[in-house]
Amino acid sequence: MNKDSVIFIAERDNLLIAALFAKLLKEGYKNVLAPNRDELNLLSQESVIEFFEKYRPEFVVIFCSKSGGIIANISFPAEFMYYNLQAQINVIHAAWKTKVKRLLFVASSCVYPKLSPQPMKEEYILTGSLEPTSEPYAVAKIAGIKMCQSYNRQYKTNFISIIPATPYGPGDKFDEERSHVISALLLKFYKAKIRKEPSVVVWGSGKPLREFIYIDDLVDACLFLMQRDDVPEVINVGTGMEFSIYELAQKIKEVVNFEGEIEFDITKPDGVARKLLDSSKLYSLGWKPKISLEVGLRLAYEWLQQNKNILSF
Repeated sequence: MNKDSVIFIAERDNLLIAALFAKLLKEGYKNVLAPNRDELNLLSQESVIEFFEKYRPEFVVIFCSKSGGIIANISFPAEFMYYNLQAQINVIHAAWKTKVKRLLFVASSCVYPKLSPQPMKEEYILTGSLEPTSEPYAVAKIAGIKMCQSYNRQYKTNFISIIPATPYGPGDKFDEERSHVISALLLKFYKAKIRKEPSVVVWGSGKPLREFIYIDDLVDACLFLMQRDDVPEVINVGTGMEFSIYELAQKIKEVVNFEGEIEFDITKPDGVARKLLDSSKLYSLGWKPKISLEVGLRLAYEWLQQNKNILSF
């Protein structure tokens, strides 16, 4: 992949693709195609194939994804399954049809079984039942992984899938219902601070363990993998560090400087007990993350404060 390569990234209105787009432009890539949903309908196979035949991208990163935390997964299972399946099928097929040199499909750690051994190795996919609250989204992501592997096997394509820890950082969607846990809690604690509320309620017991990756680290990992020829078909991208939701809430309380109490609502579901990726394959290639959770939370909170227009009180 060089500075003149035609690169297609789908779609720009999510955290990873927006950050990747900015990084590519900053580093001098001249032909980056990043249409938003108004410019390219990924749900239309005809539109996607026409786009690929017109622009002939050489490299593709696909994270056309409707996703969110536990509340969103419970509330929008059909939406998550339909959109993700339809969009990724269209892009992967068009990439094969127009002879794309390399495609990177971004999956999710929820593809692993609910009771997966820890840390989770890539070969554990489809070895057990999924977490029920995220099953529709997980099934869609597993289908994307298997589609990439199937095209590689039948058509000798060069499609790889990454399974990242939960990304977060500046530019994320801050929404208490649809966001992943970090952005949802940052917003919740910030609102509580502004309103001088006595406490913040966090779903679940606080016991589940989670792994997070700062968005700049995930972007760097994507670019690192796109430019190597020795990458496995499926590879984890994580930090190797896990934190309980209780610990996370305490860290966010400190970052926001919220003076009230934290209450855990044990009537609400926890989700899977633990999700730690085994990223040893990636580390063996020479990549390691740089941003700690503490630094990343402060950077994300600074961005949130500077973009108050996204908040609704």
